[in-house]
Amino acid sequence: MEYRIIKSPSSGTLDILFRRKGSSSTIPIEHYGAVGLVQGRLIDMVFAADIAEKAAGVVVEDIKGHCPQNLIMIAIFGDTASVEAAIQEIRYKFNEAKTGEIR
Repeated sequence: MEYRIIKSPSSGTLDILFRRKGSSSTIPIEHYGAVGLVQGRLIDMVFAADIAEKAAGVVVEDIKGHCPQNLIMIAIFGDTASVEAAIQEIRYKFNEAKTGEIR
């Protein structure tokens, strides 16, 4: 899995993401100071989306693309602290699942 956080995303970057979203948002996306991008296998991205939304006040969207390795990407929209907390929790939970360690 790969992770990136874009703080204060430019309007061009947001335009790219919104054009590549799979469908209209069911939750309005407003007042975001950061976008977290996570790429991986479908099963992992569904798990990561659930973790992110439970961990912080963020909105997660599926980002469509063409990847020969069948990887997908999710975008996590929110204020900077919430996006960072969501990414940190995703990393922790995946490490926990891999190693069997529990907090």
